[in-house]
Amino acid sequence: MAKAIREVYGEALVKYGKDNPDVVVLDADVSGSTKSAIFGKACPDRFFNMGIAEANMTAAAAGMASVGKIPFVNTFAVFLTTIGLLPARALGSYSKVNIKMAGAYGGMSDAFDGPSHHALEDIAVMRTLPNFKVFVPCDAAQTEWVVKNAIEDPSPMYIRLSRDVFPDVYAEGETFEEGKGRIVRDGTDATVIACGLMVGNAMAAAEELAKEGISLRVVDMFCIKPLDEELVVRCAKETGAIISAEEHSIIGGLGGAVSEALCKAGAQVPMGFVGTNDLHGECGPYKQLQAKYGLDAAAIVAKVKETISKK
Repeated sequence: MAKAIREVYGEALVKYGKDNPDVVVLDADVSGSTKSAIFGKACPDRFFNMGIAEANMTAAAAGMASVGKIPFVNTFAVFLTTIGLLPARALGSYSKVNIKMAGAYGGMSDAFDGPSHHALEDIAVMRTLPNFKVFVPCDAAQTEWVVKNAIEDPSPMYIRLSRDVFPDVYAEGETFEEGKGRIVRDGTDATVIACGLMVGNAMAAAEELAKEGISLRVVDMFCIKPLDEELVVRCAKETGAIISAEEHSIIGGLGGAVSEALCKAGAQVPMGFVGTNDLHGECGPYKQLQAKYGLDAAAIVAKVKETISKK
């Protein structure tokens, strides 16, 4: 059964970090929301509530990493990638220290707290930092793997998480590879390259399009940096149209990364972008926000049809 991504994350911290004395967890006084409190309860001597001081928290994590610790830094994605950005850049990126920045409540998943708590720019921000890897898991199994991988890989990372429940895409215990996307549904008429919540929405869109005789390939691009450029170009050649789908601004995020890869390869195919269109959201029920801002399956269906018409 599908579980809230934040719950899976907290449980995975315990599962893979409890017996590793180097794993430490920091939180900016929202551990009940990020679910890092689950680790705090299991390993209180390696859990640090830093208060509402995101920049200091990230800097302290860099210090811990410099002496061999593996710090997971937790708060809402919007605050982690803004207030926490300077130490992430100067220490995590420039000094290549092993910090794991876990941005909770990504996208619009903090629905009722509104635009001050939505993160619609974080992927664009973090993928520009040299040496950082960027992950956006799409379901429970992938979230668990991302935590395990983060402990094993000594690179600075940004992991975008969600407050909500995402539909299961993978079986429990599935393994993945950095820099390699996954075709989760094959198709011949167009390819949607998605991440996070939008993988499930793209799968639902593919079902609807199939009723009209349109064959849609769906790619889960959970690792946005390093990007699987080879798969992007292959899908462009095989299906002739590309659509990016992300719970993020269409500027600079997954869509930007995909279009850069296509341009670099000289792959001349029509491309559509599903995401928020250079705006802030508002308060409201999560599913209603997705519908209003063009992030649901219906929006993907419409964009696929529009893009295919340009082939």
